[in-house]
Amino acid sequence: MARPRKALLDLDRIADTALELVDETGDFTVPEIARRLGVQTASVYHHVDGRPGIVELLRARVGTEIDATLLEGRPWESALRAFAYSYRAAFAAHPHLIRLLTGEPVRAPSVVAVYERMVVLMEEAGFAPEAVMVTLTAFENLLFGAALDLAAPEVMWTVPAEVSAPRLAAALAAQPTGTGRADRAFEFAINVLIDGFSRLLKQD
Repeated sequence: MARPRKALLDLDRIADTALELVDETGDFTVPEIARRLGVQTASVYHHVDGRPGIVELLRARVGTEIDATLLEGRPWESALRAFAYSYRAAFAAHPHLIRLLTGEPVRAPSVVAVYERMVVLMEEAGFAPEAVMVTLTAFENLLFGAALDLAAPEVMWTVPAEVSAPRLAAALAAQPTGTGRADRAFEFAINVLIDGFSRLLKQD
């Protein structure tokens, strides 16, 4: 019997199938991945190190949707801001993935390489070694939250008729009309964060 021209199973197919499940249901299981791919569960385990290995495949998979070349820009503020928008868009397309990724340490080689580029950017800007991971962690915390917000409904607050919240109601009425609530909030937040980074840099 002739060999099949394409391997029945590979890392890309496992990652794509896992991501489909996460987007659809919020999670994945190895048996369900195997079922969708039409293979035995043991065959999936032959390619990956269990669930943690698949989570890292997913981290690397969504990482391909982020434009890491933006980190090569200068000045550092502009580079970080542009990268932030790309990062937020990639994760907003797969919001359920955020919970899974925050439950496992980062170890995917392609993703570690991007973090290395971020550290180089911050060090070249003059950030002290002890400040680098503090700033990057704060940066990522904002981006994960912003990605979830971007994937959320445009109207996020509704005051029920039986609830007395006049100041909240007034604030909601005063906000700009039209779409873009999440975009406006993110633009404000990323500017505040980068301004805080700049002030931290001046203190070092």
